[in-house]
Amino acid sequence: MRVLVAEDERDLAALVATGLRRAGFAVDTAHDGADALERLGLHSYDVLVLDRDLPRVHGDDVARRLVAAGSPTRILMLTAATAVEDRVGGLDLGADDYLGKPFEFPELVSRVRALRRRTARPALPPLLARDGLLMDTVRRTATRDGRDLDLTPKEFSVLQILLEADGAAVSAEELLERAWDAHADPFTGAVRVCMSKLRAKVGEPGLIRTLQGVGYVL
Repeated sequence: MRVLVAEDERDLAALVATGLRRAGFAVDTAHDGADALERLGLHSYDVLVLDRDLPRVHGDDVARRLVAAGSPTRILMLTAATAVEDRVGGLDLGADDYLGKPFEFPELVSRVRALRRRTARPALPPLLARDGLLMDTVRRTATRDGRDLDLTPKEFSVLQILLEADGAAVSAEELLERAWDAHADPFTGAVRVCMSKLRAKVGEPGLIRTLQGVGYVL
C-alpha cells in the first residue's frame, strides 16, 4: 500500500512515484540515503524501492540497517549494474528483489505488488469477499453483487484495507497512514470525503459503518 522511493535522480524518482500512485500506491520519495532512513523511521512502508548508489548514506548501508532493525519493509533494489555478481551482492545484503536499470515500468509495478503481498503481515488471499463485495487485488477489480464499483485507486486502497480487517474497526489515522502519503494533511478530512464517495459507490444497503471515536468497520 505504502511505498518509499529512494532515488537520487530526481526526474526518475518523480516519474516512478507518479506511476506507482496511478497504480494505487501511496508514495513518498527520498533523494539520499540519510533522508530515506529518516522517513523509514517515521512511517511504516510496505516496500522500499531503493537505488543502490545513493549519496550521503549508500543504498547498501540503508539495506543493511533496515534488515538489522528487523523491519518488515520489503526492499526492491534498483541499480544500473546488472552483472550476476551485482545481483547476488544486492540480495545478500537483504534485498528481496533486484531490478536493473533501465527497466520496464509495468514490471516494476508488478514486482512492487508482489513484494507487498510478502510483507510480514499474515499472507492475504488475492480474492477478498464480504457481504456481496468481491475484490480481486491482483486484477484490481471490485464488484458488489456482480456490479462493477468503478473505484479510484484511493477508494480501492481504502476498501481493501477495510476488507482485510475482516470485520475489525480501522481508525481514520490508520487509513491515513496506509493509504495516503506523507504530504497528506490529517486535518483536511480526506478520509471522511473518500469514505463518503466509497459508500455511495458501494450502494445500498450500506455496508460501511462509522464507530464514533473508533473508526470504520465493514
